[in-house]
Amino acid sequence: MRVLFVINSLGAGGTERSLSELVGPLADLGVECSFLCLESRPGVEDEVRSAGATVEVLGTGSPLRAVAGVRARIRAIRPDIVQSALFEADVFTRLAAVASGVAVMGSLVNGSYEPIRLADPNVTHWRLDATRRIDGWTGRHLVDHFHAVSRFAKDSAERHLGIDSSRITVVERGRDVGRLGEPGLARRHRARQELGIDAGRLVIVSVGRHEFQKDQLSLLRSLRRLEHRDDWTTLIAGRTGNATGHLERELETSPVRDRIRLLGQRDDVPEVLAAADLFVCTSRFEGIPGAMIEAMAMALPVITTDIPPVFEVVEPGVNAELVPVGDSEALACRIEAVLDDAERRQKMGARGREIFTERFTLEQSAARMAELYRQVKRDKVA
Repeated sequence: MRVLFVINSLGAGGTERSLSELVGPLADLGVECSFLCLESRPGVEDEVRSAGATVEVLGTGSPLRAVAGVRARIRAIRPDIVQSALFEADVFTRLAAVASGVAVMGSLVNGSYEPIRLADPNVTHWRLDATRRIDGWTGRHLVDHFHAVSRFAKDSAERHLGIDSSRITVVERGRDVGRLGEPGLARRHRARQELGIDAGRLVIVSVGRHEFQKDQLSLLRSLRRLEHRDDWTTLIAGRTGNATGHLERELETSPVRDRIRLLGQRDDVPEVLAAADLFVCTSRFEGIPGAMIEAMAMALPVITTDIPPVFEVVEPGVNAELVPVGDSEALACRIEAVLDDAERRQKMGARGREIFTERFTLEQSAARMAELYRQVKRDKVA
């Protein structure tokens, strides 16, 4: 079976990472993958090629040229399924595949049209509404089936795009144990040495790009409330974005700025997680919290905002503590309570690791995706 993935780029985002890691396991299951990118960005492109998939880049051009380029590749490759991810690639692929006879799959990876998006100063109401209308119409009329990364992503598409529930299948994203490696004291010691962190400090880690969605500003504000103690270090890994300036200005006036490091984009996130005692997620919305799943794989206790997809991943009060979105005071209290209880941290982390092993390994996700592809192909032929 041949699947052509069309995506904006193979940059460093969670969707790109998830797709790149599926290439090898899908090949083992008889699914041959190829990629068509609208543009080239630093990220996981080399990893995709190393896994055996072909990667082509359309390059810049008008939307009409992009649609023509996607159509030409569909005709040349003749895949059984063409699956797109992210808005521009979604629309271009849906238009390009009209009358091609190829099954078209969409990817639902986020809560892109939830009301919280309008609180983002970089989002305008008219543009979001126009995007939603285009996405919804093309999705309803030009897509055979959708893959959703969570029940929340599925429900959101039903509410805001009008996609029928029967045309959406939820398959949770998995993570590669081989890439992440195993947690342990020896690795923790090495990772801390590389980062220049003393063995006795308590290390808090957060991972995510600097955007409104991730809300690291709430984390920085909460850490002000821990000024009275000097036994912790916070590492924030993630590429720069629209919120970077806000984070840097907050740090300039923070009384604990010497205990906080913005690491920027990292290619060694598993090593950063290996150095940690606690993982914190402050996201306002997610499709599925991929960085949190990786933290659980590394046996870290989790403190996270109480957004809907989180309840699909963690066990509140067991491996994770939940706080309201944007509540810096509550976040500070939870962080301090968990830092002060080493035994509880160990138990929370151990259960997180079990949940990961039970539900979120790459092999489990790949097997479900391969079956979904076969079902979509059968339905198209029928």
